[in-house]
Amino acid sequence: MTTAELRVLSTHAAMDVVNALAPDFELVNDCRLSFAFDPAKAVKRQVENGAAFDVAIVTRPVFDDLVVQGKMLGAPRAAIGRSGLGLSVRAGAPKPDISTVEAFTRTLLAAKSVARSTEGTSGIYFDTLIERLGIGAAMRDKIVLGPSGRVAELVARGDADMAIQQVPELLPVAGAQFVGAFPAELQLYSEFVAGIASASHHRNVAIAFIEALTTADAAARFAAAGIEPTPPHG
Repeated sequence: MTTAELRVLSTHAAMDVVNALAPDFELVNDCRLSFAFDPAKAVKRQVENGAAFDVAIVTRPVFDDLVVQGKMLGAPRAAIGRSGLGLSVRAGAPKPDISTVEAFTRTLLAAKSVARSTEGTSGIYFDTLIERLGIGAAMRDKIVLGPSGRVAELVARGDADMAIQQVPELLPVAGAQFVGAFPAELQLYSEFVAGIASASHHRNVAIAFIEALTTADAAARFAAAGIEPTPPHG
């Protein structure tokens, strides 16, 4: 009997946790997990273009849209949690004050360069945020666009002073240090949901995998990685 291969498309925010959970899951379920990590919008584009997959871990709006398109099942699904945005600087550099809107704005203006993702939720939001803060013109030439992945790696290499991204993508980067989350008034949370492809040929294993993402152990791992439980809606 051929071991099932479960293809998982996921945002980078969940990368460390799902990689850590994979070995035990594969052993218990006699399967092999295959991961591909990209921003949620890139995952959505891949699915719409016909990419084969069994499970996707994406932001809630992307999940809802793919369900409407018939690409993913509305249920079962797993609410993974949510993450906010934060800022990192190079390891060893003084940590700037970002505790208030005013301090956050001053810190951005004082930076020589700020890295953001090109098409990730955080990068797109940051582009609108600097306009909202009235510093768009002053910041425009300071912005460094990062590739798909963890933009704090640019800071670690010395290619930017600061990095803006979702907290789970900032925390693991060696050579960069996490300063903190955005002030509450400026925060943007992304909710992450795991669901199953309508065309999956391994539905039972896919269901087991998304259930594994909601265990107490998984929740603790997600929390440590910067993904907190999603507050109840309503």
